[in-house]
Amino acid sequence: MHTGQWFSSREGTRWWFDSGAISLDFAYTGSISDNPAWEQLRAPSELATWLAGRFERVDATATERELVDALALRSAIAGVAHALNEKREPNADDIDTINLFAATPNIPPALPGGNRHAGRSSVRIGQALATIARDAVELFDENANDRLRECAAADCQLIFYDESRSNNRRWCSMQRCGNRSKVRAHRARASA
Repeated sequence: MHTGQWFSSREGTRWWFDSGAISLDFAYTGSISDNPAWEQLRAPSELATWLAGRFERVDATATERELVDALALRSAIAGVAHALNEKREPNADDIDTINLFAATPNIPPALPGGNRHAGRSSVRIGQALATIARDAVELFDENANDRLRECAAADCQLIFYDESRSNNRRWCSMQRCGNRSKVRAHRARASA
């Protein structure tokens, strides 16, 4: 399962943002941002497509009910991420929502290369959502959430999970905020 996705800024620039966690990527399909252009889940088919891009063998169809469930989970993940980033207590309803999804059957691990598949051959939408919720439980654990960061750029509030070995990632993306910061610093040095 890979993380990250392409975004477009309001100015029209495309850039890659790797949040470092599938649950944060899911939150960034719309609800964690105030940018309506980032909304990716307007219909059940868009939910199925997004999940199929991250999980193998996901059922190609999703229902309206599964979309409603997904949006509730997405909102809860975004709420907890913002609360932890702002050093405040997360909403108990958001935590309950994540825990509810995490308690349902997720995608079972399987070694590749075998000839037989135990159980169903395709992954249900609910199983993919449970896997995302379990990722959120691990991400928001009090021992792990010290790696949750907000981009250091003054004009960016994107939250990411710092996977770096040295635990010192500063930017949401070097293509976007990191590069802009380096250009500003270079210009400041050149004008001094």
